[in-house]
Amino acid sequence: MKLSVLIPAYKFSAYIHECLLSVLAQKTDFDFEVLVCNDCSPDNTREVIRYLETAYPQLKVLDNVQNTGLIGSMTNLLQAACGDYIAYLDGDDVALPGKLQAQVNYLDANPGCAISYHESDMFDTVTGARLKWYSKEFYNAGYIPQKADISHLIRYGTFPQASSIMFRRHDSMLQALDHGSKIICDYPWHIMNAGFLQGTIDLLPQVFGRYRVHPNSFCAMTQQSATRRVQVTEELVSACRLGERFGVDLDVIQLGVNHQYFAAALFFLKNQEDDLFLQMIERSAAQPLWFDGRHQQAFELRAKPDDVRRNLWGDHAV
Repeated sequence: MKLSVLIPAYKFSAYIHECLLSVLAQKTDFDFEVLVCNDCSPDNTREVIRYLETAYPQLKVLDNVQNTGLIGSMTNLLQAACGDYIAYLDGDDVALPGKLQAQVNYLDANPGCAISYHESDMFDTVTGARLKWYSKEFYNAGYIPQKADISHLIRYGTFPQASSIMFRRHDSMLQALDHGSKIICDYPWHIMNAGFLQGTIDLLPQVFGRYRVHPNSFCAMTQQSATRRVQVTEELVSACRLGERFGVDLDVIQLGVNHQYFAAALFFLKNQEDDLFLQMIERSAAQPLWFDGRHQQAFELRAKPDDVRRNLWGDHAV
């Protein structure tokens, strides 16, 4: 089997039909399987999946008898996968035509590439309107080469959109799930896979996917809760430190840690949550390796958050 596409699903009854069809309808010159794991959803996600199973023999359905969370579902999916390559898709996202063929072709032609990813259209589920291009408009895009590696991932954050990745099968796929995160699972998983595979992380610039933003999406929930944003930040920091397992330079890891705290500080600064800004900006300089000049200036002016806002975003931000 050339490729396994893994799709975890929990309470996605409104989206899972479109998601699965977008993958099952892909035209390829190789065999592929689509594995979906329903994590004991309380809605009718299971019924939608079972309906499609009758029409598509390459669709394999796993049903968790109790809710296990994403790591439990991914463990089951990886144990069942037979493909030489592994693709991942969130159950509320959409694959565009040509995705699977393009990524398999790229991995076949580039043996040094461990993980491939592509551009994604980040869109609003209500209006269908594009919000932005995920990779091209990623806030650190200017630092990411077309052929990146684990050090870029640690230093600059999650530049691959989760539903765009395809990677090579390896012997430590289940170990790659042992990263300790409970909320933010894609970033540490990418780091672990990149570390075990020891290859490059390569961008295909074509738009081969749509990343759905809705009230229950990870992005939306994190934007709405300061407490959750703090928890996510600590998990991102822990993910950076996973690089120690793979011999990543300690300064690169510390720069990644400082960057995550700095990014959180800017989030809280924009939201006028000055106490949390101060907490995060001070953590970002526990070891003074600066992400950029803005970082150092924000730390030096940390007692005057209005001045930091003004310097970064102009008078209208104060």
